[in-house]
Amino acid sequence: MDSLRGRLLVATPAIEQGPFLRSVVFLLDHDDDGALGVVVNHPLDADVDDVLPAWGGRVNAPDCLFDGGPVAMDSALAVGVLSTSSRPPEGWQSMGGNVGLVDLAGPPPVEGQLAGLRVFAGYAGWSAGQLESEIEEGAWLVTDALEGDLLSPSPESLWRDVLRRQEGDVRLWTTLPDDPSLN
Repeated sequence: MDSLRGRLLVATPAIEQGPFLRSVVFLLDHDDDGALGVVVNHPLDADVDDVLPAWGGRVNAPDCLFDGGPVAMDSALAVGVLSTSSRPPEGWQSMGGNVGLVDLAGPPPVEGQLAGLRVFAGYAGWSAGQLESEIEEGAWLVTDALEGDLLSPSPESLWRDVLRRQEGDVRLWTTLPDDPSLN
């Protein structure tokens, strides 16, 4: 399978529970060794300011931490999008295109270096072949990411928003009730 870096994984109704229920994952890396991404539509009730005070004023709204995935929930990962007219901040690790990881142990980026920044508690990870198997089983829809997906100001509606812009019957998934047992 070709690399899926920079694309979205959209949870299908086959994922009925757990941390990936109705999630949208932005893939930061994908190769023969596995995949790494962050769940971009699960904001937490913790402000970045409360956990990383120096970084609170640097993140995009909503200015909270995001549940990046079930791996290493006790650690933080900052994902940024470079401004088109600036150099990367100190500690920048490119993940492809204008997207990269920002070193939270270093100084915060200066004004204008980043078009946007999000901080994630944990991340989503797959070992070699695991993600490919889950895609074959129908757990994930793979689609192109639009520029605003990673930094959506309305992350709670992102799962439905991404599905609505797809072609075919997958758009019908947006009409499924949050809890089918209440139907």
